[in-house]
Amino acid sequence: MRQIHSSAWLLAIFSAVLQILIFPLPGLYLLSWFALAPLMVALLRTRSIGALEIDDSPKLQPASPGQAFLLAYVCGILWYMGTCYWIYDTMHQYGGIPSPLALLILFLFSLYLALYHGLFGLLIGLLATRGREHSFQTWRSLAAAPLLWVGVELLRTRVTGFPWNLLGIAQVDNAALSRIAQWTGVYGISFEIVVINVAIAAAFLVPQKKRGALLTAALASAAVLQAGLLIEPPASMADRSALLVQENIPVAADWTRPLFESTLRDLSSLSERSIAEVVNDAQSRGKIRPDLIVWPESPAPFFTNDPLFRDAIGEIARQASSWVVTGAIGTAPAMQSGGQSSQMFNSAALIDPRGGWKAHYDKIHLVPFGEYLPFPRLFSFAGGLTKEVGEFTPGQSRTPLDAGDARLGVFICYESIFPDDVRQFANNGAQVFVNISNDGWYGDSGAYAQHLNQTRMRAIENNRWILSATNTGVTAAIDPWGRLAAQIPRKVRATLAAPYALTSVTTFYTRHGDWFAFLCAIISAGVLLLRFASRKKAEISS
Repeated sequence: MRQIHSSAWLLAIFSAVLQILIFPLPGLYLLSWFALAPLMVALLRTRSIGALEIDDSPKLQPASPGQAFLLAYVCGILWYMGTCYWIYDTMHQYGGIPSPLALLILFLFSLYLALYHGLFGLLIGLLATRGREHSFQTWRSLAAAPLLWVGVELLRTRVTGFPWNLLGIAQVDNAALSRIAQWTGVYGISFEIVVINVAIAAAFLVPQKKRGALLTAALASAAVLQAGLLIEPPASMADRSALLVQENIPVAADWTRPLFESTLRDLSSLSERSIAEVVNDAQSRGKIRPDLIVWPESPAPFFTNDPLFRDAIGEIARQASSWVVTGAIGTAPAMQSGGQSSQMFNSAALIDPRGGWKAHYDKIHLVPFGEYLPFPRLFSFAGGLTKEVGEFTPGQSRTPLDAGDARLGVFICYESIFPDDVRQFANNGAQVFVNISNDGWYGDSGAYAQHLNQTRMRAIENNRWILSATNTGVTAAIDPWGRLAAQIPRKVRATLAAPYALTSVTTFYTRHGDWFAFLCAIISAGVLLLRFASRKKAEISS
């Protein structure tokens, strides 16, 4: 079997670098229109067949399926290591895992998730056949690439459960283009980006005399789509206000009872003082009085069955005559063989204006190695990380919480990266989203900004305001266009008067979910079946 040409390896690596740069913190979003093109060229100009082109360069043909998998797999490994590098610091600093082992975990993580990049390459390789039909089938693989990419993103979301940095997230600031997400979810934006990448790749696969016209058309299309950044959407009307508390509590604090009590007093005082200031400001300047207070997911041991914590939160609600949502650790008895034990939940509790604890939401999508330890015997060495936050039980319901005349769709931290999970809250009647999070685990890496952009996309998909209260930032009010309507600096203990509004209107995506991604996956499967059927027919006829 002919070897992979060195130019193909260089293009695959170059593609990985570009894919890294389009996500925060580099945030070079313009590169999203070009990032996959080098990989596509690498997959379709891979192996030398000995002949020479007019310019004396070797004539290259598409990769075999195995070679295509390998090229894309290496690209994926580099991409995950470059964008999810923060996993190393989280495991090392907060999991108590030695540096070499933490680095190994990051590498194994990248090896695992890069299988999806590899799968994309494999499918392209299966559709690109050598021989007399080489040109036709190369074009067929190019035409199928956007469908295949979206289908693979759907698999990553549904099977692995880690849809971090889906390609369409790179255009969250593009107000004009991102509105596609109200119909297709983020997958429609990913599709559009890959279409342009395919057009650019195609320009380098056609005869040189045709290259200029095709490349010009592709770049012009990218420029038009990117120009959506220049469009300023209309202002989003807000007729309500919430007070979001940014606790800024160290993740690795050594909790003692005096520290716990002083922290609770400080946060309670901050909340009550801020409410008083906002109320006075509202009376003097005609601003909106907050009707909701939100405390984030917290590294502090705030238990829902702790009388001290319950009394403090209840007093805040009474003093402010406001509803309160607070992150806390929920507990419930659980019967097991041999006796009774207790279950722990990562919860959001709802307190009414009279201080009564009315309802709660228990986090459903837990973070592996952060909130539970998968395959405990195999990964026992990572127990230090779970010891920091506990071994949680997943919740069961995505029912909105009723806060007077408002229905709150509350989801916790990591859950905001799952498009279909979040849209279910709106489909079940949530009029505003509340996301409580502790991004302190990420430190100063790009992960907090990556997380924020994914949360913003959920606002766009469902045409909902999001009140995002985080422990260390970014704490913000996100409008239905995905814009930050208000925010406060990171890593300070402060509060934010956050504007928002209620809406009961649902988008097409809210009502129908990931229909577009499933359609892409079904069409991709059909194309592959036709490919195998035609190959079998050709073998029989020969």
